[in-house]
Amino acid sequence: MDDDRFRLLVQGVLDYGILMLDTGGRISTWNAGAERIKGYAAEEIIGRHFSVFYPAEDVAAGKPARELEVAVEQGRLEDEGWRVRKDGTRFWANVVITALYDEQGRLHGFGKVTRDMTERRNAEQALRERRRLVGHLVEAQEVERRRIAWDVHDESIQSMVAVGMRLQLLASRLPEPHASAVSGLDESVAAAIARLRGLVSRLRPPELDRHGLVEAVTAYTDDVAGRWGLAHEVRDELTAEPSPEAAITVYRICQEALSNVHKHARATRVAVTLSTVDNGILVRITDDGVGTAGEDAGAGHFGLVEMHERAEAAHGWLSVDSTPGEGTVVEFWLPLLPDATELEP
Repeated sequence: MDDDRFRLLVQGVLDYGILMLDTGGRISTWNAGAERIKGYAAEEIIGRHFSVFYPAEDVAAGKPARELEVAVEQGRLEDEGWRVRKDGTRFWANVVITALYDEQGRLHGFGKVTRDMTERRNAEQALRERRRLVGHLVEAQEVERRRIAWDVHDESIQSMVAVGMRLQLLASRLPEPHASAVSGLDESVAAAIARLRGLVSRLRPPELDRHGLVEAVTAYTDDVAGRWGLAHEVRDELTAEPSPEAAITVYRICQEALSNVHKHARATRVAVTLSTVDNGILVRITDDGVGTAGEDAGAGHFGLVEMHERAEAAHGWLSVDSTPGEGTVVEFWLPLLPDATELEP
């Protein structure tokens, strides 16, 4: 009875093609899942060699026979690749072939389980393509920000510094009240220079290039949290410096997260921790603000979407955990080095 129930279970499974092969690779059993995935009815396929499911190039290369040999040598084989349906269309399959032995250790055939992974593979490729495009966009933004920062620094700021020096010289040579009026102009120029330097720092923080990630995040946090009246701290638990690409991504996400704290959290304190975890950099930003109910934490907020996209484009992840009345935790992880993994065929 138990054997009958098990047979009914195997025959009725639709998500997996489950079949048995004899020692020569010919099909001896066929379930409903195999028919759904591959398109053959049992009477059409039983007795035929399982190589019928492989593309012509794989058959010519001897792949089906080699997979049976590996299954015999190692007990099982798992493979992902293209397979062919009855109508000639291809699908991306995950295949497990298991060698089956009797109590005396004699080979009686093979069990073969196939799953159609085409939708998952297409979704993964679409996600990789989206990450690639977002990565290109982020890179283009950083290049443009750096160019603007250099232009503002090398042209506008330097020109205004020269104007300020001339105003100071002029003020020293003029009688009152003209000297005071010129000095007032010099103060306005100095204030404009300070604002431009702040803009340059936001576009491309000089600390990031000169002193590294922790120094840049600390300087930015000290600046903005100080102006906003937030108690703050930055904890450095890094054991390795990230790549320049990862560093600028971390910095930009921290910028956006701290901006969100200022705009939405109504917090009195914020803390940033940077640590090395799993050959990557883990950043944790916590505040003691009003918090938000789980699914509503930043829902639809463009800044949160941008943070997620930056993290994913760098092959990392980002999560937000918020509790009403207790505050919010933004946590994200990025690999220390850029991911050079090739796309699947």
